[in-house]
Amino acid sequence: MSRRQAREMALQALFQLDYNQTEAETALESVFQEQPAINEKTRLYTCELVKGTQSNLPVIDDIIAKAAIDWKIDRMTGIDRNISRIAVYEMNFGTEPLPPNVIINEAVELAKSFGTEESSRFVNGILGSLIKKKD
Repeated sequence: MSRRQAREMALQALFQLDYNQTEAETALESVFQEQPAINEKTRLYTCELVKGTQSNLPVIDDIIAKAAIDWKIDRMTGIDRNISRIAVYEMNFGTEPLPPNVIINEAVELAKSFGTEESSRFVNGILGSLIKKKD
């Protein structure tokens, strides 16, 4: 399984859900059509990330809002917001325990690939502050 590929596809689906009136299944199917050769474990992890993030969205957004001082969730770029949501889901609700530094590193890499020049620092700052608060 490629967790990175699952995170990339989850980001694409969550981005669609942020801006379109559609169901998670529709967004996931759209993303999967672009990646027909993915294995079943990657597909399942993508579904977990999207559906898990969606089902915990109010709590996840509250966690992010408390960490993102002077930034409202709806003012963040869609990419930064959804990368942060995926990472918070994995840290707090994910079915597989992963070290927080791995989750943050993966989120920063997604931000470098899909976001703006500032995205990686922004996402790292939000997620890093969450870790500091837990300690």
